Amino acid sequence: MSIRRALVVPAVLAGAALALTACGPDNPGDAPQPAKQTTAADPKPAASDTTAPKSAAPTSAAPKPADPAPGTAAPAPSGKPTAGGTAGGAGDEAYAYAHPCEGKDLTVKVTVRPEAPTQRVIEVRNQGSHACGLSYYPLVSLGDSHAADHGKDVRPLVPGGLGGAPAYPVGAGKSAYAVIDLNPGGAAAGTAPVDQLNVLPDDRLPTAETRNFPLGAGAKVLGPKLGLYRATVADAAAVAATADQRP
Repeated sequence: MSIRRALVVPAVLAGAALALTACGPDNPGDAPQPAKQTTAADPKPAASDTTAPKSAAPTSAAPKPADPAPGTAAPAPSGKPTAGGTAGGAGDEAYAYAHPCEGKDLTVKVTVRPEAPTQRVIEVRNQGSHACGLSYYPLVSLGDSHAADHGKDVRPLVPGGLGGAPAYPVGAGKSAYAVIDLNPGGAAAGTAPVDQLNVLPDDRLPTAETRNFPLGAGAKVLGPKLGLYRATVADAAAVAATADQRP
């Protein structure tokens, strides 16, 4: 009888061990396995999907650099700037340097500068459809409107030491200003008889393009000074004050 009891106990223990082994998968400690499933669907494929548009973007953007090329190359064969451009634009300046202004495209107006009665403002306007180039300053003389010979007309001093650009560019529809001071010293007695201001807007134009303007009663002329073309009257007047040599 004692021998049978010793055999039964090991059998019971073995059965208990088998029961514990069978319950092993239900242990909560194995819960991280769903996490392994999420790592199996690792976002790496998603990352490759997001990088795909980035690599595609340059191909779709590639035509953009090509667009300016036709735009910049177009003026070269035609040699024409954009209509209505200002003289400050690089394209207008390049075109103006190679295309002197024509007399038929220019209008000239002379007015008294209100803040300086001895000064006259010469406004030259480009009525053409493209930019053009003027000489550094207009050719100006002062004389007798009734004289047959203008060889003795008074010519103003102009600024010296000129250089730089080959011409003064004026955009289509824009104006250039030059100022002449008839009597910079304010002398009481002037050169007589002088009653007319003669203006040739560009020194490359024929003398037939000279425009004549009356100075008005009481105008006195002595040691006149003429400035360069500028975009504003104030700048033109400042340059006129530096005139120091004969044209």
